[in-house]
Amino acid sequence: MSYAIQWVRSLIFNAQMYVALLVVGVIYTIPAIISANGAVAGCHAYCRYIRWSAGWMIGLKSEIRGEPPTDEVMVAPKHQSFLDVLLIYGAIPRGKFIFKAILKYAPIVGQFGLRIGCIPVDRGKRGQAIKKMIADVEAGRAHAGQLIIYPQGTRIAPGVKAPYKVGTGVLYRELGQPVVPVATNVGVFWPKRGVYRKPGTAVFEFLPRIEPGLEVDDFMAKLETEIETACDRLNKEAGFDG
Repeated sequence: MSYAIQWVRSLIFNAQMYVALLVVGVIYTIPAIISANGAVAGCHAYCRYIRWSAGWMIGLKSEIRGEPPTDEVMVAPKHQSFLDVLLIYGAIPRGKFIFKAILKYAPIVGQFGLRIGCIPVDRGKRGQAIKKMIADVEAGRAHAGQLIIYPQGTRIAPGVKAPYKVGTGVLYRELGQPVVPVATNVGVFWPKRGVYRKPGTAVFEFLPRIEPGLEVDDFMAKLETEIETACDRLNKEAGFDG
């Protein structure tokens, strides 16, 4: 298949994602107002639809490996593109993200995010943000679920090295919950920027959990090593040699 044809298919796919978001948002508005479970159901429906439509519209299939957690844990995924947000959320029963505070003002995304228990933080003020994360997480612990936090804080392209932020380690220490690292190679197929989506099979791998009790520095080192090692392996599997 030529690059030009795949680019056009990618453009159409990207456009229909926003249409689908609007449709799902409208359909699930009343259920979301009535109950947080309605918002969760709407988010899961959107995740399933995008995973399905990506498979036949642009030839991008996806595979979930490992054991997605169902208990109250922290989930620490590698973040490479918007698709990993959807697939990770769709793979677990009650996910809630720590996300940029500005996203709470985004139409549909912000309202549904707050309804399912996502925690907005201003990452421009690191110390205050960490304290707020801890306070907000503690305040919401009556709602059992899986707290999703991206250890690097933003999307990182395959092969690019970026530091892991200490906020994940602080939450690990304060909450005393197991942490489930997640590796992916989705960035090989779905880059951080641009229209083009490459066909293939994106893999999301839930790695063995890290139990509570480590010192923060030891935890952060272990988390980074396990995620980066697994991502390098998955990138090579996808044909990435950068």
